[in-house]
Amino acid sequence: MGDKRQRARVQGSWAQPRVRPTGPKPKCPSGAAAHVSQSASAPAPAPGSTSWKGGPRSYEFQQPAKPIREVPVEKVIEKSGVYDISPGPSGVSRLRLLTDFLPQEDADWMFSTLLAELPWSQKTNYRQGDAYDEPRLTCWYGELPYTYSNSTLQANSQWHPVLSTLRASIESHSGRSFNSLLCNLYRDGHDSIAWHSDNEPSLGPRPVIASLSLGDTRIFSLRKQPPPEEVGDYTYVERVRIPLSHGTLLIMEGCTQDDWQHQVAKEYHDRGPRINLTFRTIFPEL
Repeated sequence: MGDKRQRARVQGSWAQPRVRPTGPKPKCPSGAAAHVSQSASAPAPAPGSTSWKGGPRSYEFQQPAKPIREVPVEKVIEKSGVYDISPGPSGVSRLRLLTDFLPQEDADWMFSTLLAELPWSQKTNYRQGDAYDEPRLTCWYGELPYTYSNSTLQANSQWHPVLSTLRASIESHSGRSFNSLLCNLYRDGHDSIAWHSDNEPSLGPRPVIASLSLGDTRIFSLRKQPPPEEVGDYTYVERVRIPLSHGTLLIMEGCTQDDWQHQVAKEYHDRGPRINLTFRTIFPEL
């Protein structure tokens, strides 16, 4: 009775009693006969097979179709100086870094003033017809409008006095003249700017861009454009990493915008606000 209840509980009430064999048990084959019996139903492994049934095989090294490549080590730039980060393919790409461009006290009051008084707003861009809000705040100064990411910042000739002072100082230091300024406010570590090059037609060929940082330190990253045969794969390209701290000036010149991209990535630990002032020269579009 117990066996019947167990079958009903486990297998269902339809289960039939198990048929027990009544004849003598068959003898297990032994020796060579056993080997034939066990392998008769399965074909013998082909020569060179990696199946465990085929027994041990010696390992044969096969030369990979493509040579093994190492991912280049990211270069870190932290000290003031002039750095030629690549000789081509378009020409020399050069960075000028000055970590103490502004004295601490000047940087402090300029940061506080600009944070409170500039007309910060969130720009809407368009990608493949879809709108998205930039993950940072911006404002624009210049006699001409500036278009990027399929949306335009309108001309604004009313420069804030602090910005005019900084422009004159940077022009004197660099020997370059700038007629426009894109201001970026990174409110915290979650604000960012994605990989891009400042290569809009309105900037002209080989633009020079002077970038002044105020506030918390953020990592400025660059990566070289891959050659055509890599088909857009950035795995093996050269990379540069620069911590941009309070009062630091970075000037990108030469072919940096032709041969490199740059970004400020999101960070997932506490970061205070950072203002980035990018002085540039805009030309009328023909």
